[in-house]
Amino acid sequence: MKTSLASALIVSTALFASTAVPAAAQGLPQSVQSALYAALDDEYHAQAFYAEVMNKFGEVRPFSNIIRAEQQHAASVATLLQSYGLDVPANPYSTGAKPLEPVPASLQEACSIGITAEIANVALYDEQLLPTVSGYSDVSFVMQRLRDASADKHLPAFQRCASGQMSQGRGQGGGQGQRHGQGQQKGWRHSS
Repeated sequence: MKTSLASALIVSTALFASTAVPAAAQGLPQSVQSALYAALDDEYHAQAFYAEVMNKFGEVRPFSNIIRAEQQHAASVATLLQSYGLDVPANPYSTGAKPLEPVPASLQEACSIGITAEIANVALYDEQLLPTVSGYSDVSFVMQRLRDASADKHLPAFQRCASGQMSQGRGQGGGQGQRHGQGQQKGWRHSS
């Protein structure tokens, strides 16, 4: 199951990148346009799958926090697309235009799938997307942040979940300030 999600993620981004790209976007090369659409597809895919996990298991962490991050990530890519005069398609996974893999039987298994997906996501950015957009600082900046969120925030959260090292409570952190506050944390808190 884990491998199938990673494979589906890579195949779906490759298919998405090869379609629905306008011919010209204010001088933006086709390869960069394709990279932007692949990044958006990746965010859409994660968002839709994590929503299905929550449909099955309720609003549980880390999915409830990471889905909000995925929504913000998709919005960042959409803003870039719009700034270059490109269309922003609807999420094909939410509309049923593209299929999602089935949600597993347990939350722990879903977190294991999340691990595989985030590892594949980092590889997608490192091996394909970031090298393609390296000459465009605005696009590189956004894509680097998306890649880093997967590696530094989402992946560790899914690893804690899969290993049973996090509470399933819905409490909010009680610290003061941004992620480095004083106070006792209740439950698990994720910020992106």
